[in-house]
This record gives sequence, C-alpha cells and structure tokens, in this order.
Amino acid sequence: MSILRRRKGTENKKTSDSEPEYEEFKEEKKKSNGGSRRLRRRWSCVDGCCWFIGCICSMWWFLLFLYNAMPASFPQYVTEAITGPLPDPPGVKLAKEGLRAKHPVVFVPGIVTGGLELWGGHQCAEGLFRKRLWGGTFGELYKRPLCWVEHMSLDNETGLDPSGIRIRPVSGLVAADYFAPGYFVWAVLIANLARIGYEEKNMYMAAYDWRISFQNTEVRDQTLSRIKSNIELMVASSGGKKVVIIPHSMGVLYFLHFMKWVEAPAPMGGGGGSDWCAKHLKAVMNIGGPFLGVPKAVSGLFSAEAKDIAAARSMAPSFLESEMFNFQTLQHVMRMTRTWDSTMSMIPKGGDTIWGGLDWSPEEGHECNEKKPKSNSTQTAASDRTRNSVNATRVKYGRIISFGKHVADLHSSEIERIDFRDALKGKSHANSTCRDVWTEYHDMGLEGVKAVADYKVYTAASVLDLLHFVAPKLMKRGSAHFSYGIADDLDDKKYEHYKYWSNPLETKLPNAPGMEIFSMYGVGIPTERAYVYKLSPAGDCYIPFQIDTSAEGGNESPCLKRGVFHVDGDETVPILSAGYMCVKGWRGKTRFNPSGIRTFIREYNHAPPANLLEGRGTQSGAHVDIMGNFALIEDIIRVAAGATGEDLGGDQVYSGIFKWSERIKLKL
Repeated sequence: MSILRRRKGTENKKTSDSEPEYEEFKEEKKKSNGGSRRLRRRWSCVDGCCWFIGCICSMWWFLLFLYNAMPASFPQYVTEAITGPLPDPPGVKLAKEGLRAKHPVVFVPGIVTGGLELWGGHQCAEGLFRKRLWGGTFGELYKRPLCWVEHMSLDNETGLDPSGIRIRPVSGLVAADYFAPGYFVWAVLIANLARIGYEEKNMYMAAYDWRISFQNTEVRDQTLSRIKSNIELMVASSGGKKVVIIPHSMGVLYFLHFMKWVEAPAPMGGGGGSDWCAKHLKAVMNIGGPFLGVPKAVSGLFSAEAKDIAAARSMAPSFLESEMFNFQTLQHVMRMTRTWDSTMSMIPKGGDTIWGGLDWSPEEGHECNEKKPKSNSTQTAASDRTRNSVNATRVKYGRIISFGKHVADLHSSEIERIDFRDALKGKSHANSTCRDVWTEYHDMGLEGVKAVADYKVYTAASVLDLLHFVAPKLMKRGSAHFSYGIADDLDDKKYEHYKYWSNPLETKLPNAPGMEIFSMYGVGIPTERAYVYKLSPAGDCYIPFQIDTSAEGGNESPCLKRGVFHVDGDETVPILSAGYMCVKGWRGKTRFNPSGIRTFIREYNHAPPANLLEGRGTQSGAHVDIMGNFALIEDIIRVAAGATGEDLGGDQVYSGIFKWSERIKLKL
C-alpha cells in the first residue's frame, strides 16, 4: 500500500496523486482538528511498523546479495572452519557407492508450496500476465493487496474460478523447487537425485492448483489425467521400470485420491482398471502426510489462526486488526481461504474413535518436557518414551476446542453445555459497525456467537457440526468433495464416489501387493493438537473467536503454551495422523489394505541447526525443512535406485506411535 511509504517527520509533506490513502488521512485529521488520539496511535504504529519492516526487508535482501556475490565455496569454507568438515550430501555419497538412477520419480507438492500464475484477470491486475501471484517474491501482494486477495479467492458458490479470473499452476520442476528466493522445498532433493543421474526426463513435478478440491483439478485442468499420462510415459520410456511417487503434506491426500481415481471407470475416474497401480507404481514415499487430518485445519477455518498468528496478534494486536492500515488482515485472509476447498481435506478424520473424546485420547501420558532418544527404537522401547510420570498432568487432547482453560481441565460430568445446533442466527447492531469485509460470521449475530461459546468444548466429531454452523457455505461445498468418517462396509456402493477417495478410513488401497507404502515424517517438535479459545473483543464482530494466548499450563501442564496444547510431531502434523495408517490401519491384510501392500514407518528425530551457517539444517524434522534432511533424502534415493523397505532396515521409530495406535479401537 502506498500509505506504507510514509515516514516519521513527513506529515506536512505534499504527496502524489497516487497516494489516496494518505490524502484521506489528512482530510480525516483536518476534520478532527488534528486532535484524534486514535489517529496519532495509528500513525505512530504505522511509522514504527514501516521502519521495522523496511529494516527487515533491507537486511534480508542485503544478506541475499552478499551470499550470491560470494564464491560458491565460501559459505562452506566458513562453516567448516567453525564446525569441522561437512558430510557429503546424500547424492554425492551414494554416487560414490555406485548407485545410479533407475526408477522414474514423481513429486506431488502439498498445499501452498506450488507456484500459481495469472492467465486472466481484472483491470487491477493489468501487466501481470503469467506472473506468479503465489510463490516467488510475492511482490504483487505488497503492491496491490486487495487486488491480490480478489484474484487468489475462488467463487464462494462453486469453488472454481470467479468470473473473469484465471489462475493456473506453474508447470515443471520450478513449480515447487523453491517457495520463495532462498527458501527451498523440493530443490535439495532434486539436486541430490541429479547426483546419481536423474534429470527432467525421469523426474516429474505433478503440480496442481492446490486451492481447489481434488476432483475439480480434473474437471477444470485435467490434472489427474496429465499425471496418469506422464506416469505411463515414464514407465514406457524407462524400459518398464515402475515409478516411485514422493508426495508431501496435502499432496499425500491428493495422491490417495489419484490412486482411486485412476482405477475407477470413466467419467468419474480415469478408467485405468484395478491393476493400473500394480503395473505402474513401485513405491509411494509419503513425507509429512496428514493421512487423518490435522487439528491446525480446524483453527484455521474457525478463526483464521494457528499458533504463530495467535502469538503475533497477542504481541502486536494492531498489526492484524483494523486499527492498522485501515486493512482488516485476518478478515481478508478468512474470506479468501474459506473459498479454498482443498483446506477441508485436512479436517480431522475418524471422529472420536481416532482423536479421542471428552475424557480420553490416544496420546494420554505424553510428556512435553521429556528428552528425545538419540537412537532408533523398537515398539517396546518407543512405548517407554511416553510412560506417565508421577506428577504428569493428563492432557485431554480429545477436546480440540475448549472455551476457557478451566473447561479444558474439567471432567466431562462437570461441564454444563448448551446445544448450539438449533440456535437462531441473525444480524445484529454489532455487525453493522464493522467495515465491509464480508465473512460468514457477518450473518451469525450475537445469539449465534454466544451459542457456540456456550457449548464449551468440541471433539473431532462435534467440530464438524461446529464448522457447519459457523461456515455453512464452506462446508456445503466441502461435503460434496470430502468425507471424514469411518466406513462400516467398504463394499457399499456409496464408497465409489470421489468424496471418499482421500479418506484412508473410507476407501481401500489398490490391489497392488508388490507396491510399498512409506510414511516418513519428523518427530521431536511440539505440534498443535488442541486449543483454548475465548470470545474476541466486541469490535471484532467478523471473527468473534480467537485463541486465548493468555492460557498457560506452566510447570503443572507444560503441554499448554499460549492457548495451544502440543503433542509430538513435525510442527504441523501430529504423529497420530502421520503414522497410524502405516503402523496399524494398513499393516498386513486389513479391510483398508486387502492386497497386503507392505507399509513402513520412517521417523526422523529432529535436530535443529547448530548455528546460523547451517541454514535450515540437515537433520531437521520440521514439516517443510525435512525436505532437506540428509537421512530422508538418502532413504528416497536408495528406493529410487532399486532398494526396498527391508533394505532400508524396515521401520525406524523414535516416538510412541505403536502404543498410541493400540489405544484406538478400530475394526480392521
């Protein structure tokens, strides 16, 4: 916004005609005789924020310039002088061992990491044809934020392109090698695969528009058909060698959908037949897979927050609220992201059976302060890691949302709840005081808001009813494309519909006994699992709920920090979601895996970088940074070069996933 360019001490300077916000401010100040304390606070905050953002941006680009200007060996030279000789990257190490490219590989990116570019837009987007609106430098976000929000949003009724706007995924390996300059996603893995002979002819980035529902990627762009054709071509051109699929994050769910789509008859499916996966796929190596969803998706849909945003708002409330820039940041974010149907694919699946109820959860006894073991462990040793201590507070993780810290701790029999489902919703005088940034909360009224808070606590089962109540348009679209239950009879004809294909609890794996499935994820990082909420101040009537960052567990309950209950995981996906299906749901011949596809768990114990020179680290277990984890990359390269899960050593487990999975009473 042009208003951001204003600096302290320039209040009386004449501005150009291209700065309407500043002129508007001067007029407003003149009307109030320059005496409005609110305006002074706003501009003091703007000045300080501009200075801060300017310093950060200048420092970032200066450091990036220096880094790019250095000889290629200089950063490594400095690092080695401090830490000692660095290990060979996995590609170099394995090339020395004689490994060579064998099986073609396909990368399936997750949500937000793939680039999106403009192919058609409104007048405010003039000059941006085929420029990235997502990924890259995000330059257009800063230049024209409301235009950017308008173009990144989808139609609130159809979940597809709004009239006159076309945004499409970037194609090729560059679609998701880097998310932004200097921030790798797939680039490190691609570079290491290249060390043993891979190139673009045997690597393929299955880019797709991650905003729209999985089936609609086929309806609008024929993306699923393109993936099918490319895999068939890669198998044919490599002499019949099957493909290794490497999905990340939401891409894991997208490829689950693909495996059912490719088997299903046209027109709903790809018509490949029941043996297509057996003929074309060697292994599916899932990285950070939210197989059973993530609680983080609930907080994002409910209040446009997660842990970091809630913390930022508590420290600098004006930065995200309407007092800053006269721009309601969170409201715009909510309005935009609630048009992205893909986000609903990550709502927790399996209800209370998987995630726990009011008074139990699979992860009971998890100790947030415990020290992580350094070596691989067996099922028994992993169980020891989560044994209860004498003074441990039993966190009720099944309560994904609690209104008030005391509610999160009470026994269910002590909680007085008033059902919200039949509460009347309607506009109120409070809503009319808000600026015109419409969200579905605009239509709820005070009675609807109060009803949500009076229900007190929500588990995975009641969260679905909650979202239907507060976001009916979103959930109406979502219900047509996704499902979150557990199938009683997988032979029921209804499960042939595409809405069930990305839920591993409502679909069968393909008939491909020779294929292998890996679940690869980081452990040892506090990960969002449940939330303490409160009602927002009266002025914030569009988003009336927010995470209560004042809720702290202290020494008695260290898992609760700033209104968020944490459990073990990769910072985004709890272990339960990433590991359960490969540990138990699919292990051996089960009703979800009738052909007995072999499954393997590969956990990577998180170790942060020792110093700044190590960048994001080579042993990170974080959700995105794990893409640069040397151990994970080595596992992938070995399988691509022909190894099996047994050759890698089978399961590699550091967490309590085996013990937690045994607590889930699911018919297999």
